[in-house]
Amino acid sequence: MSTRLFPWFFLAGFLLLFAAFSLFAVNETEFAIRTRFGAIIDTRYKPGIHLKWPWDKVIKFDRRILSESYTGETFLTNDGRNLIVDFYVKWRIKDPAAYYSAAGGSEDVAGERLAEIVKDGIKSVVAQRTLQQIVAAERAAFTTEMFGQASRNAGGLGLDLVDVRVERIDLPDEVAQRVYESMKQSFAKIANQLHAEGQQQSATIRANAERQRTVILADAERDALRTRGEGDATATATYAKAYARNPEFYAFWRSLQAYQHALGKDGDLLVITPDGEFFKYLKDSGKPAPARR
Repeated sequence: MSTRLFPWFFLAGFLLLFAAFSLFAVNETEFAIRTRFGAIIDTRYKPGIHLKWPWDKVIKFDRRILSESYTGETFLTNDGRNLIVDFYVKWRIKDPAAYYSAAGGSEDVAGERLAEIVKDGIKSVVAQRTLQQIVAAERAAFTTEMFGQASRNAGGLGLDLVDVRVERIDLPDEVAQRVYESMKQSFAKIANQLHAEGQQQSATIRANAERQRTVILADAERDALRTRGEGDATATATYAKAYARNPEFYAFWRSLQAYQHALGKDGDLLVITPDGEFFKYLKDSGKPAPARR
């Protein structure tokens, strides 16, 4: 290798080394802060390639929405009851310089400090209410008040608090058992009251139905008797009109019916004079029947 090319290789290596320590890239999803010996030099970096001195340090932060969940946090209500609350927090960096100064450039430290701020907000909201008020309150109103307090306190971290949501509110086992028994007794009382009201309404409905049934049957019986009476009157008039056309035949027909019901039964004993009217048609059976008019 020629000694004349050695300086050029040295220069190329120096330039590559300088580029490696002096150039840095910023993505669209990142914030970048340039510091020199711990002091912030610049934070206004847009996406692209930028220059720095080799001894400068570049710290990058995610500018997208970040989230963290927290479970099993305990808070005390106004009436001295412990609540176990699960919640999650969503935030994004608003001021990189303030965020770096407050959290030291660590997302874990920022998350812990933000969690403490949110916990203070939840603690303040829970401490102002009893257990019954928290259970009966609408989740939106509870979350809105808690979010307002946490959002004001999170501004000092250079963060923009996007959302705080309570996922679950629970009670310790011993408290939950007492609350369950209290709710059970309350629901049993309500059930007994509803049952008594239902029985009262049932008795009223049954009494009204029985009264209506009695009225309907009485009206039906009255109408049936009237109809039956009218039918009997019509039948009697019809029979009377028919029998009036031939009285002799009617008398003969009545005698045959009497014979049918009185004679021919085993064990019956009938004592009657032969000259009576009962045997009139048996004795005169050979006589010709009278002519019809």
